Parts: sequence; structure tokens; C-alpha cells
Amino acid sequence: MRDIASVFESTADAYDAPRRRLIPCFDDFYGTAVAVVAAALDGRTAAQVLDLGAGTGLLAGALAAAVPHARLTLVDGAPSMLTIAGERLTRLGAPHRVLVADLAEPLPAGPFDAVVSALAVHHLADPAKRDLYARIRAVLVPGGVFVNAEQVAGPTPALDRRYHEVWLAGTRASGATDEDLAGAAQRMAYDLPATVETQCDWLRTAGFLDVDCFFKSWRFAVFGGWAG
Repeated sequence: MRDIASVFESTADAYDAPRRRLIPCFDDFYGTAVAVVAAALDGRTAAQVLDLGAGTGLLAGALAAAVPHARLTLVDGAPSMLTIAGERLTRLGAPHRVLVADLAEPLPAGPFDAVVSALAVHHLADPAKRDLYARIRAVLVPGGVFVNAEQVAGPTPALDRRYHEVWLAGTRASGATDEDLAGAAQRMAYDLPATVETQCDWLRTAGFLDVDCFFKSWRFAVFGGWAG
């Protein structure tokens, strides 16, 4: 993942501005991920949360606001993205640490009450996704939750093409510029998305229970499960 990390490193300062234009379902997408984690952590004081592929901290910041007692560990391969994330969490007064690491590298030992990720796992090849899901299960406490807010593939080639068409139309309706879409295309050249159904099966195989897709709007899905 070093190549994709360098792409995000070079675009860190301009990453956040077009997010809502490039993710037409932005509020529901991130909001669902936060709601699932917040409900799972209700009543847990000083909950430990691991954010994989944390980027500029969009998800971590929303979690910090919703779960102020959480202690966040952010992992990403792009140091400049993590700098922005750290500044975001510092402004929020959220206890946190940042670690520069590739998702193929060993995870922090934990244990964690929750592991989250947003728009990162789809950069891994399928065998690496499966391996990551098993490693996430290993660092979760019993009953801990994993939530992945992800870009996914369509279950058939025809639907996958339709996903892309709907996304393009949605971005234009949200005000995306040619520059926004060119930047997205540069990053999407590294995408290796898998279907929701396939990834939920991988989570079950890794030992997760109550696996479900909590939200889906075409190519954007939020899914996960609880450590048995």
C-alpha cells in the first residue's frame, strides 16, 4: 500500500474540502458508522477505539464528538494525513495517539473496545482484506465491535457499472467540479473493492457475530459485527 499512501500524502491538504461533494450520502454514511459504535460503547468508560486508515480524522472526529469518553488510536500510512487528524482531535480535546503504519503491518496490540475504518480497506487485495479482518478480531475485546464504512463493488459487472454511473450523477448534483473528480480518479486507480456480501462472509469466518450491513447507498456501505 506504499504507492497509495504516497498519493494521499501528496493530497492531504486538499482532501477534506470535496468530501461532501464526492460522497453524496456523506451524513448517512458517516452518521451510521458513528451511531453503531456509539451504541456499542454506551456505558463503557475510557473505551479504547482503533481507527484504521484514519486519514485526516473525519470519522475519528465524529466519534470523538459522539463518544467523548473514547480514547482513540489512529493508524494511517500517510504522515501528513495523520498530522491533520491529530490537529482535529486536539481541537476537540479528545485523547488520542497517531501511528504511521500500513494496514498490512501488525496492528497495535490493544485490546480495543471498537475498531473502525472508513474508505481504506478497499485499497487491499482480497486475501489481505481477509487477513486484516482476522487480525482485527484478534485485537478486540470479547463483545467488541468492528464497523467498516466502505466503498464496495457491485455484485455483478452490470450493477458495478451502475454504481459508478449513480455515483457520478450524485457527485455532480452535489456540486463536484472537474478538479474534484480528477483527484478522485487518481485515488480510485488504486481501488480494489469487494462486495458487501463477500466481506460479511469473511467477517463471519474470522469469528464475528451478528454481522450485518447497517447502511448502503449504491457503492457506499457500512457493515461490521461483534467479536464473539
